Amino acid sequence: MQYRDWEPTYEEILADFGFDRAKDEAAARIAAEILSRSDNKSELVELERLINGKAVMICGNAPCLVSDIKEQDIFTAFRVVIAADGATSVLLHKGIIPHIVVTDLDGNVADILYANRLGAVIVVHAHGDNIEMLRTVLPTLSGDVICTTQSKPIHKVYNFGGFTDGDRCVFLAKEFGAMEILLLGFDFEDTAVSARKKKKLKWAKRLIGDIL
Repeated sequence: MQYRDWEPTYEEILADFGFDRAKDEAAARIAAEILSRSDNKSELVELERLINGKAVMICGNAPCLVSDIKEQDIFTAFRVVIAADGATSVLLHKGIIPHIVVTDLDGNVADILYANRLGAVIVVHAHGDNIEMLRTVLPTLSGDVICTTQSKPIHKVYNFGGFTDGDRCVFLAKEFGAMEILLLGFDFEDTAVSARKKKKLKWAKRLIGDIL
């Protein structure tokens, strides 16, 4: 996705939530600086290899994920598993190592680091509210690490579109040419969450509906 196509939606999100664009841009700069001085890769090659032309299963972190993945045979039909942040912990508990983790570092960071050590590509989203986590966690990641932003992309920090962890997974899969996408663990109507989370779920539903 070109940033010029995403920016109008981003401006809507900024207005709806009262986010500060300058803070998002600062987070992107900090992420780029950390990546530039580390040994971590910041390449798109592995994402292309994993996703392009493949059937991709995206796991959200709604409570229904636990029941969804009881049907273990469904994983045999999908060659790539992408976890949205906290879904990583659920998958690991079930003995499933995601190929890709998309996170703003709001979930169980220890499990994300563990998945990384087991070979998962970690796609870390930088935004105005997680700058300190970026400084703490990014230097500890190894292997293939990608950073994204919801503001204008800069060197080593990309914008594939999307807002929440779940819908960013979908945008990522579409960007890299997934042949098929299946969603597990998504509940856009979850009533057992905060008002802010409900608003985010509405945005996720809208954004995913726009591209699937």
